[in-house]
Amino acid sequence: MTNTTPAKPWLGALAATWALSLVLATSPTCAAQQIEEPQAMTSVPPASETLTARQKAIPLIAAAMATSDMPRLNVALNRGLDAGLTVSEAREILVQLYAYTGFPRSLNALGELLKVVEARKARGIEDAPGREPGRAIPTGDELIAVGTANQTRISGAPVKGPVMDFAPVINQYLQTHLFGDIFERDNLDWQNRELATVGALAATPGVEAQLRSHMAASLRVGLTVAQLHQLIQLLAEGGDADAARRAREALDQHLAATPKP
Repeated sequence: MTNTTPAKPWLGALAATWALSLVLATSPTCAAQQIEEPQAMTSVPPASETLTARQKAIPLIAAAMATSDMPRLNVALNRGLDAGLTVSEAREILVQLYAYTGFPRSLNALGELLKVVEARKARGIEDAPGREPGRAIPTGDELIAVGTANQTRISGAPVKGPVMDFAPVINQYLQTHLFGDIFERDNLDWQNRELATVGALAATPGVEAQLRSHMAASLRVGLTVAQLHQLIQLLAEGGDADAARRAREALDQHLAATPKP
């Protein structure tokens, strides 16, 4: 087997973010090609109209991380752990978001999580450690195939367009790293990964097109419109009115542009 995976030191967090967002924003709206169904944790569970207590903490964690607001992040992390979020899940959220907020914010947020866990332990609180990914991440050609299948399912169609033609290597990075290395980690499911991504993008001015794309992706992986409205309300109640406004506008614009059945 030939290993065609690009060298990982070249993976740029911001490049991955903008490229993914442009992909989702410009991908065709036709039905996706037949792809291999993702395994276990990546399958879409039955729809719910309400976010769980654990899920409610995720966009708040992500929004605080995206703005480097450590006091708010501390509160959100404690809220999530109190609601049953495992340490592994909280850590995975902060690791994934490097692709959307940058390595410095991810590293700082992971440091804050470490402080939170140690402080809770000193108070006699033993948080559930959770688990690491339960399956090996493929490599080489298999990683490209799996990452491409994941990308197609989340994007709604095979990815193509002017940006991919102009810089094809960025799509290789997306397929092998973001949709392969990261999205194949099954200790956090796709719905929760999208809750984190939407929360982070909503808190970031200037990425409204990308936020709209991830609202669409959230619905594709099984979140409901009611759950996304609940996410928006959580942002507002958390004191980030601008993030809530951007998220509301993004969802409204996506729904207005979606053909009714």
